[in-house]
Amino acid sequence: MSVASETRRAGLLRRPYVLATVGAWSLVFLAAFESLAVTTIMPVVTADLDGRGLYALAFSSTLAAGVVGMVAIGSWADRRGPAVPLFTAIAVFTAGLAVAGTATAMPVFVAGRFLQGLGAGGLTVALYVLVAMVYPAALHIRIFGAFSSAWVLPSMVGPFVAGFVADTLSWHWVFLGVVVLVAVAGALILPAVRGRDRAPADRVPASAADARRVAEAAVVAVGVVALSSLGELEPAAAWLLAPVPVVVIGFALRDLVPPGTYRIRAGLPATVVLCGAAGGVFFGTDVYLPLLLHDRYGLPAWLSGITLTAGAIAWALASVVQGRLGDRLDPGTAIRAGAALLTGGAALELATVVLHLHPGVAAAGWFVAGGGMGTLYPRISALVLALSAPGEEGFNTAAKSITEAVGGSAALAVSGLLFSLVPFVGPFVFTTALGVVTVLIGLRVAASR
Repeated sequence: MSVASETRRAGLLRRPYVLATVGAWSLVFLAAFESLAVTTIMPVVTADLDGRGLYALAFSSTLAAGVVGMVAIGSWADRRGPAVPLFTAIAVFTAGLAVAGTATAMPVFVAGRFLQGLGAGGLTVALYVLVAMVYPAALHIRIFGAFSSAWVLPSMVGPFVAGFVADTLSWHWVFLGVVVLVAVAGALILPAVRGRDRAPADRVPASAADARRVAEAAVVAVGVVALSSLGELEPAAAWLLAPVPVVVIGFALRDLVPPGTYRIRAGLPATVVLCGAAGGVFFGTDVYLPLLLHDRYGLPAWLSGITLTAGAIAWALASVVQGRLGDRLDPGTAIRAGAALLTGGAALELATVVLHLHPGVAAAGWFVAGGGMGTLYPRISALVLALSAPGEEGFNTAAKSITEAVGGSAALAVSGLLFSLVPFVGPFVFTTALGVVTVLIGLRVAASR
């Protein structure tokens, strides 16, 4: 029996990987749960703390901090190894939970949210570096499939659990209750990271280039927040100002992505761009589906939200399938199929609006799109590690995550501006066209395998 076959038989939930798998999956799940739970309870929080004026900042500060955390922790993990950077990120995330959970004033709550974003961004990248060191390549697609499900499952249970806790106990416990769970997850993963850092003689000291990248990440973060805020302006002013953050982000992002990214060069650069394009298609469409079903079809909020649940379920199922298939399915085939499914799902949403189709078509379309994302994302993550030279896993993983954040924010901004001109049709034409671009990028990635 080959080494790869023996590794597959060992599986993620058997020795020597079980504790690392459960701990890492739990950390990803808890970070995702918090990001979704806050959306549910924020009206209660702002009312209690008299902070409605800082409502948007409580979200944008987390997003901005996450970009900085990705770069800072990713660079540190490449230089030193994953152990200390990972537990530093966990500590920062936990501190953010404690600060937000005990806040009695809105500025303090926003500070806690900033720390959560900083820790969660760094946590994600450090876990990817840990995967590169702990798991053999034959298990990478499986662990990344598990991570994808950990990001998606909270969308099904997070809002309900957060609302229940806030109503029966207090919104404070939505944060404080997670502190204990994060500590348990960190304890589970500790044996896997012990001894994984580089020996002192092999550690690379921080350089001026590292500091510059962190500063550039901060500039990208500010640009992302600015892009996300365009929808609050008058349409004419938004269109006039939109190029400014785009240019600023493009300039600052150059040193934070692999060389050749702007040219979509085959290999790692195209893979990084694919993540951002796919995220733009999905999230640029996703935010308008409940509004479409409510405004155009008169469906109640709980029923219109089922469309999003359908996409989340399909994403989770497809991630599990990719994990099961592993390297038995050619990555190029999976990339092409995922991009086609995602684009087909976006096109069905456009057809629903233009042809006034039954709302069930919208739900079916988003199930297809979710399947595309669940097929793409684990493969993209595995490819990024496979194409990374030793010591560059943190940088390249951070580049993938930053590109996803920038792509999603840019798509949301453009969709919002188009919605103000041609409601629903404008955003869905844009995301369908972006889907076609995603397919072309996917073909370039697949051809490089």
